[in-house]
Amino acid sequence: MTRKRSKSTKARAAHVDTLSQMNLHAAGVDIGSSEIYVAVPPESDAETVCCFRTFTPDLEEIAKWLTKCEVTTVAMESTGVYWIPLYELLESKGFKVCLVNARHLKNTPGRKTDVLDCQWIQQLHTYGLLQASFRPSADICALRAIVRQRDMLVRDRGRHVQHMLKALQTMNIQLNLVLSDITGVTGMNIIRAIIDGEHDPKTLAAFRDGRCAHAQEEIEKALQGNYRQEHLFALRQAVQLYDFYGQQIEQCDDELETMYKGLQLPNGPDTTKNQPPAPKAKRRKSQANFDLSTSLYNMAGVDLTRIPGVDALTAQVVLSEIGTDMSKWETVKHFASWLGICPQNEITGGKVQSRSTARTDNPATNALRLAAQSVWHSDSAIGNFYRRIRAKDGPAVANTATAHKLARVIYHMLRYRVDYVDPEADVYETQYRDRAIRNLTQRAKRLGFRLEPKQQTVVT
Repeated sequence: MTRKRSKSTKARAAHVDTLSQMNLHAAGVDIGSSEIYVAVPPESDAETVCCFRTFTPDLEEIAKWLTKCEVTTVAMESTGVYWIPLYELLESKGFKVCLVNARHLKNTPGRKTDVLDCQWIQQLHTYGLLQASFRPSADICALRAIVRQRDMLVRDRGRHVQHMLKALQTMNIQLNLVLSDITGVTGMNIIRAIIDGEHDPKTLAAFRDGRCAHAQEEIEKALQGNYRQEHLFALRQAVQLYDFYGQQIEQCDDELETMYKGLQLPNGPDTTKNQPPAPKAKRRKSQANFDLSTSLYNMAGVDLTRIPGVDALTAQVVLSEIGTDMSKWETVKHFASWLGICPQNEITGGKVQSRSTARTDNPATNALRLAAQSVWHSDSAIGNFYRRIRAKDGPAVANTATAHKLARVIYHMLRYRVDYVDPEADVYETQYRDRAIRNLTQRAKRLGFRLEPKQQTVVT
């Protein structure tokens, strides 16, 4: 009986070696909200597992005990935000800290306790079976914290926009039917006038901006409502909270502007090779209050906003999550896998059971998915790619595929410090047609046929 050969790839010779201890001076840490369990090698101390509280003096005691036990590397699970204080303290003390994804730490079946967990982590780390999660440099981590704080403030400010809309609808002021955005110039002028005591529809409609699509008479009709005191009070508080969050966002922008000045490239970007960002005519409402595009260009050396669908805020989220050193990922495939936007083939019995992508809450991945949706009507090669995939496989697959393409573009721009050049939609269509014809020709040849172009008949 002959052995069946693989049709897809050549069989690789598997060299299975006996597990050997790679990290002889390794410790495992199980972190909780109130207690931390630490396990060290058996020969390091008479007591191999110790329990500590989570106060700062106790964290100092952990570092002293690990130093006494001659531990050089520590593995810990990323549990909420409880790991951050201990991670930063041990890293400052010179320990090599391995932060492990919780999905990669599955204990053996049986009784589960904190003692067994830390011993299991220590054992896996001793044999080198744990892979450290990606964590950018300290300055990028600081930038990432402020960017995430700003994004949280923007989301919270949006909740108070809903509160404003609810108060207006309660008074039957249908401002949302005549304005596309009640927080625009016209909407906020009218709302602030209502809070100040002006309730005459004609006077309020006179605040209409010239760019507003609806006529002043229609806005006047929408402003006829029941201005009750309790609803005006709710509207006033919603506007005050909206303004307060706006002030907090401006403070974040001031802090980010200061941080970007310290993150510039040592020699500055090569202006002879890469072009600086051009000013954008259209700005998002939540856009930064300073020249964010130029700051990102000085930090990365390339202008990511040249990519279709990627604006300054999207580029800021991506750079604050991954940094500018792309050597952390060996290839672009490793980068796409880390983002969770490439298929994870589950093969059993020679058959692919699943091609779905991994579930992830990575902010950089979410930003790329939103950028992918925005290129639907873009007259570019990436926009044409999105429309072709959407027509064939649907919007969900198109978003993931386009986000994958954007990630590959960003990787090459940051890795090789080159600008993005859009090949235009017509060039993309021509390349796609030539590639399809070449594939059909090769397939016909394998089946014993020959592909010939259709002869065009001339009508006289």
